[in-house]
Amino acid sequence: MSPSRVPSPTSAPAGAVLRATIEYDGGRYRGWQSQVNARTVQGTLLAAARELWGVGVRLHGAGRTDAGVHALGQVASVHLPPRARAAAPAEALRSWNDLLPPDVNVLSLAPAPASFHARHDAVRRTYRYRIARRRTGFGKPYVYWAKDPLDVGAMDRAARLLAGRHDFASFCENPEGHDSTVVVVESAGVAAPPEADGLVLVRISASHFLWKMVRRVVGILLEVGAGRMSERDVARLFVERDERVARLTVPPSGLFLESVGYPGEADPPAPHPLRPAF
Repeated sequence: MSPSRVPSPTSAPAGAVLRATIEYDGGRYRGWQSQVNARTVQGTLLAAARELWGVGVRLHGAGRTDAGVHALGQVASVHLPPRARAAAPAEALRSWNDLLPPDVNVLSLAPAPASFHARHDAVRRTYRYRIARRRTGFGKPYVYWAKDPLDVGAMDRAARLLAGRHDFASFCENPEGHDSTVVVVESAGVAAPPEADGLVLVRISASHFLWKMVRRVVGILLEVGAGRMSERDVARLFVERDERVARLTVPPSGLFLESVGYPGEADPPAPHPLRPAF
């Protein structure tokens, strides 16, 4: 970016914190979290942010999405260095996006309280998984094509069993590596939106998620939809480990971090089922 395109800076408050809402295509990235010698979403955003605000800037995301997982509404807290100089939020938003690749886009940028931390303050994460019931030449990077005929009603009934406080050890990778495998799921459901022919959406909201938990939940729900598992089989997974679950993990291509919730804030409207179309 040439210097002539950068807005004239103005002084920012010492140690100012900004709240960013971000969308990204995770296909080229090794997940959200910065890693040595790997392209990540956090690392890409941070490199551009440091070019804009200085090397002392810090950036924390609300959800550590895995490799290949996308986001429609990731939230990040941007902690500026004490003597950082930044444009007004609207101008800084344009400047930051000018420094980013086309598959990462900052949707909004606004001042936040000095104590705001995107991950620690979040009370809810909502994920959606997009399943295609027909072959498509265009949507493959953003769906999982299920070749079996699916009973969406049965999938939805099984998904509703997930709501509440449960031990999801059967649904996560390396449960021994987690401090706890107990997760409070606020809601879970499966629907076939009439405005999106051939598409099935799995949506699940929870306090937090375990590694690969959503992708394994979807794999189990697909087994229910195909008639190979029952609701009783799903309920049993909360008390009994089953080695089949790991083998049923669906690819990351269909998974999106849809939104992040914070205390006192209303849930944002659900994105249109056809997103990530323009």
